[in-house]
Amino acid sequence: MVSEAFKDLGADIIDTDKIAHMITETGNDALKEITLEFGKEFLREDGNLNRQLMRQTIFKDPSKRRLLESIIHPKIHYQVQRELSIASGIYQIIVVPLLTKSPLRNIVDRVLVVDCDEKTQIERLKERDGESEDFAKKIIASQSSRSERMAIADDIIINNQDFKETLVQIKRLNKKYIEISAKQ
Repeated sequence: MVSEAFKDLGADIIDTDKIAHMITETGNDALKEITLEFGKEFLREDGNLNRQLMRQTIFKDPSKRRLLESIIHPKIHYQVQRELSIASGIYQIIVVPLLTKSPLRNIVDRVLVVDCDEKTQIERLKERDGESEDFAKKIIASQSSRSERMAIADDIIINNQDFKETLVQIKRLNKKYIEISAKQ
């Protein structure tokens, strides 16, 4: 919702989750490599990646997570660079859920962290992905901590409340980002 609001205000949005989904679609090289490394049981009947099985696997076994990342991260990075080269918006936002651990951190001018408390994060994961509370906690535990995210933040949006409150913060930052872009 936050990135869509920035998009509505004129920013180009490059979403690494969407890129990850795109590069792992049937027929794409990343999916072929994943199938070779992980096995055909990671494909659904329609030939697409079984994301739920993959998610469960990589959260149980860090070595499997690193293997998956070694396959998809270079392809995501390439696609981000490609999209940046054709971007024409006032400014660009690259949505990177795990930025603290990503080499993409080295190409950004500013880091915006969208933060919420852990209780809200768990509820949203359960609602969005249909995960159990225990699995939602495992997902959160595998990610960068709040303190790690806050340590790299230039700007922060607190997203615990309803979206009207969040939109006020987005509009304030949009104005700031337009001013910064005009100076460059």
